[in-house]
Amino acid sequence: AGLLRMRVAVRCAASGLIKTGSGNELSFSLAIAMVYKRYVQIGRVVYISFGPHAGKLVAIVDVIDQNRALVDGPCTGVRRQAMPFKCMQLTDFMIQIPHSVRNKFVKAAWEKEKINEKWEASRWAKKIEARAKRAKMSDFDRHKVMKAKKMRNRIIKLELSKLKKAASKKA
Repeated sequence: AGLLRMRVAVRCAASGLIKTGSGNELSFSLAIAMVYKRYVQIGRVVYISFGPHAGKLVAIVDVIDQNRALVDGPCTGVRRQAMPFKCMQLTDFMIQIPHSVRNKFVKAAWEKEKINEKWEASRWAKKIEARAKRAKMSDFDRHKVMKAKKMRNRIIKLELSKLKKAASKKA
């Protein structure tokens, strides 16, 4: 009986089933976990990672085939064009538009959803901005950052040692 239970448990674990209950009772439920949260869909705002418009946001207006989409960036200066999915990265932002809608309606939906403000507030945009700022640093700027980090770490080390001494005196 123990061998039978072990085989059932292994089969259930491999197929994604979870055993619930206790004893000889066997009841299973299927554990479904959504892996993806962002889908290629009409109105999805995407970040262009490389190419002539690298670093800009556009909205998917229509899907041409499995490799390309018709995109429009009314507030970022990208004209309507076909673009491969390889150079796009899907964001969490969506605008509510029907497929193949005109540019002025895309722009109205973009401004209604305040996509530019949401993008500026996102961690993704802040990370890109910080990376660009670090790349523009001169040798002297890097030296000043190094010295500031050393001073910060020294202060932390001194405060930590004070706390350890106070804790050892109490104990």
